[in-house]
Amino acid sequence: MDSRSDEDDVRVRPTRHGSRPRTRQRPAHEEAVPGLVVAVDRGRMTVRVAGPDGAPVHVTAMRARELGKHGVVVGDDVRLVGDVSGQTDTLARIVTIADRRTTLRRSADDSDPTERVVVANAEQLVVVSAVKDPEPSVGFLNRCLVAAYAGGLSPVLLFTKGDLGSPAGLLRRYAGLDVDAVVVSRDSPVTDVADRLAGRMSVLIGHSGVGKSTLVNRLVPDAYRATGDVSKVGKGRHTSSSAVMLDLPGGGQIIDTPGIRSFGLAHVTADDVLAASSDLADAALDCPPGCGHRAEDPECALDAWAAAGPPARAERLAGFRVLLEAVGQLDTGH
Repeated sequence: MDSRSDEDDVRVRPTRHGSRPRTRQRPAHEEAVPGLVVAVDRGRMTVRVAGPDGAPVHVTAMRARELGKHGVVVGDDVRLVGDVSGQTDTLARIVTIADRRTTLRRSADDSDPTERVVVANAEQLVVVSAVKDPEPSVGFLNRCLVAAYAGGLSPVLLFTKGDLGSPAGLLRRYAGLDVDAVVVSRDSPVTDVADRLAGRMSVLIGHSGVGKSTLVNRLVPDAYRATGDVSKVGKGRHTSSSAVMLDLPGGGQIIDTPGIRSFGLAHVTADDVLAASSDLADAALDCPPGCGHRAEDPECALDAWAAAGPPARAERLAGFRVLLEAVGQLDTGH
């Protein structure tokens, strides 16, 4: 199954002749119950709501037709009508989706203009990479950082297998961006990681073999069982290729995304990356028309900005241009 079907890329079937005419008047749904989407699988969502005693209840729900093309993803704040008891074989309807504070987005590849929202409302994107075995993919790290900045998430680089080597070279590459980074080893505590995640909603992403599943199980005891409980929708099939939200023991949530292997950035422009850094964005206002903000662009105002300031400015500009390498379709109109 293509995990993209669980992302916000919904297509609406054409209306058949003879069906009831549409009306612009929609029900107010004043009785709708608020909830948080914690898993999505084949058009069915698992939504966490507060039960009668205040304890969390997981409700199976579908998206109401009145939402049109608006898809539902993990992290969405929604409102439900129907049976919200969470009992077996019950089904509620999601009738509203709150405005998203942040969005982790991707396209299928750099030539695909269709933007898909993968996760909503997360605060951090934690990019998990091994120091060695497998070797880190610089291109993948760049794309994840771009996706974080473009979507309003704070990026964190998390390097596993620190007992096999050092990520110092990679960290120097991003020194000017002030990206938070943490290194863990197989036998070391994960306290530093837990501290960065506590009280926040974070998305974890990483290639196969980097130790992400092991890390998740160390952060959330018995995480595989918890994942199965959360993602039992429809007939109870366990979801291994869709994003799933898990609660951290010390507060906060992590969203595991085993189905995401790469980011197409067709929807991202240089201005999206610039917007994450107000100082760079302000300096770029003096760029000539058609400037792509790369080193080879003549009269780029960012070069003058870096030269006129302390050495840290040059590092910031270098880090910014590293990210631009990942934006494959830079629009020369920016």
